[in-house]
Amino acid sequence: MNPEAALILCRFVHNVSALFLWGAFAYVTLLVPEDLAFDIGQRLQISRNIAIITAVLTTALALPLQAGLIGDGWIDAVDITTIRAVLLETSVGHGWLIQAIAALLLLPALLLPLRKAHKVTVAASGLLLAGLAFTGHATMQEGWTGFAHRINDIVHVLSGGAWLGALVPVMLVLRNLRQPELRDEAQSALMRFSRAGHIAVALVIASGLINTFLVLGRFPTDWSSSYQALLALKIILVAILVGLAIINRYVFVPRMRIHESSSVRAIAYGTIAEIALGFVVIGLVAWFGMLEPV
Repeated sequence: MNPEAALILCRFVHNVSALFLWGAFAYVTLLVPEDLAFDIGQRLQISRNIAIITAVLTTALALPLQAGLIGDGWIDAVDITTIRAVLLETSVGHGWLIQAIAALLLLPALLLPLRKAHKVTVAASGLLLAGLAFTGHATMQEGWTGFAHRINDIVHVLSGGAWLGALVPVMLVLRNLRQPELRDEAQSALMRFSRAGHIAVALVIASGLINTFLVLGRFPTDWSSSYQALLALKIILVAILVGLAIINRYVFVPRMRIHESSSVRAIAYGTIAEIALGFVVIGLVAWFGMLEPV
């Protein structure tokens, strides 16, 4: 495996971890009623800790891998002089500093009481995702255009993470519909997710379109370009994701009043499909984010 392939894999694992931490715990902290939030937080505690450790490790690995990519391969990935040059003299290095700070801020969440740990996780993972805007294609532009591009990228990753990351605790909320003592809170949490999801999906679509035109200046219609082909595939998959979300919300949720068991099962299957497609989308972003946008 060369440094480029290793960096793509590292970016994928890092992004999955960061999106999960941000989306899942922003949802649990802000939209899930207190008693149910504590219950779900306990169930997700091991997953949260694994994601935090993974995010920290992948952040640490990203800089030397980037040095190897910019330099002459693995030899420069372990060369202190090259790593220092990438850190101090490139926009990628400056963006990495933001992510390194955010990754370190995640660590106290491993030791804090549950509710405080959730708040720290939300704040630090949000900063971790925002740092991605300073390592991507937005760094190719300067001035007000570059500033607007970075802000748009931040909106894109945070809204996408709020949508996809929240799907994991949503699966747990669905299970609590069968428990009489938590049923009302579970219904409330699902409706809040639905309302917030409309906003998140709208922001994902709008910021994605803006980003496409800021980078390419047009829709990705030239499939002879690897970048455009992968971007087009991402757009298609996001459209499918939106379709699944619409079906869940406007077909199966209303049916819950009459056929609750089968409707909840259908929503769960649809949510699993969204999570699976989300993994593919994140993988595509990790891949074409390394390519020249032509």
